[in-house]
Amino acid sequence: MKEETRLIQSISSDPLTGSISTPIYQTSTYVQEAPGVHKGYDYTRTNNPTRKILEDLITKLEYGYGSIAFSSGLASIDAVLKLLKYGDEIVAVDDIYGGTFRLLDLYNRFGVRTKFVDTTNADEVLSFITKETKLIWLETPTNPTLKISDIKSISNQCKNINEKILVVVDNTFASPAIQNPIKLGADIVIHSATKYLAGHSDVLAGLITVNNQNIYEKLKYIQNATGGVLSPIDCWLTIRGAQTLYLRIKKQSRNAFEIASFLEENKKYCIDKIYYPGLINHKNHNIASKQQKYFGGIVSFSLKKDTIDSAKEIVTSTKIFKLAESLGGTKSLICHPATMTHKSTPSETRRAAGIQDSLIRLSLGIENIEDLIEDINQALIY
Repeated sequence: MKEETRLIQSISSDPLTGSISTPIYQTSTYVQEAPGVHKGYDYTRTNNPTRKILEDLITKLEYGYGSIAFSSGLASIDAVLKLLKYGDEIVAVDDIYGGTFRLLDLYNRFGVRTKFVDTTNADEVLSFITKETKLIWLETPTNPTLKISDIKSISNQCKNINEKILVVVDNTFASPAIQNPIKLGADIVIHSATKYLAGHSDVLAGLITVNNQNIYEKLKYIQNATGGVLSPIDCWLTIRGAQTLYLRIKKQSRNAFEIASFLEENKKYCIDKIYYPGLINHKNHNIASKQQKYFGGIVSFSLKKDTIDSAKEIVTSTKIFKLAESLGGTKSLICHPATMTHKSTPSETRRAAGIQDSLIRLSLGIENIEDLIEDINQALIY
């Protein structure tokens, strides 16, 4: 069965009524025949039928053992970090999403340390592993410089050092339509389902998929104990949005490649660097070609005049690209990471990871590519 068919057929009709659309079980509690005797549901924080359908869907899409839905992407990241204890260490990608960086900084106060490295270099990742290392934290592609890490190579080599080390992949930028980290050796996959999975900029959602029962039960306990669950209506929105995932990803990836190619052709003017793994001159193009089905809908670029003001002049001049945080929706967005998504990352740390002051991030939607190119063209400073 092909992936598009598998996605749609994974969402079954309602066995009670035959409803082709997933019902929204908007209830907080459930009637029990006797104490502890029920139909698998006793309280919605613990379990909910609509949430279970979403969790089962992402499990199938990511080829995992089980999945757990949270109220936001950061809530799902927080749950994974709760697997750790004082003295544990994380080896993480250096240009990590600003919200994740902020959360890791918070856990540092509780004795969980993070070492930030260039995870495109597997040898560098391995050189930072110690007996305290418990997690390898990958984003691939990264936010916002679109670095690509070799998931299979890093997973295999880390397990050879210590099989108890968990490899975590934030798969938000790719989505299951582009790559499946568990099939490449990862233990845990995280999604801000707010982005490509829900796909319409109308919901906050986080999803975790794991590769075995032991990790699943630990995270399920954390979900129930801390209560950051996804509401039934948001589960339904995510299920509805995910049904067009492959259609959107294909269009967004095509648009991104055309925009990246246009920027490459106009690089002699104001543009300095262009970040898109679909370009042959991207330093990780070969790895991306090996582990991704498409190259994704995000393009970033920096300016020859590397200043925040230069970037602001461009991001406030577009008409179709809307200036906003987030990504992965049907509408094209433009963002300035240094003052928006990564503003909580210290400037020295941010620049060291390659996030320049002038870096601009584009999230391609599903509009006509000619209109998008025209909009970017008129906004550029020649």
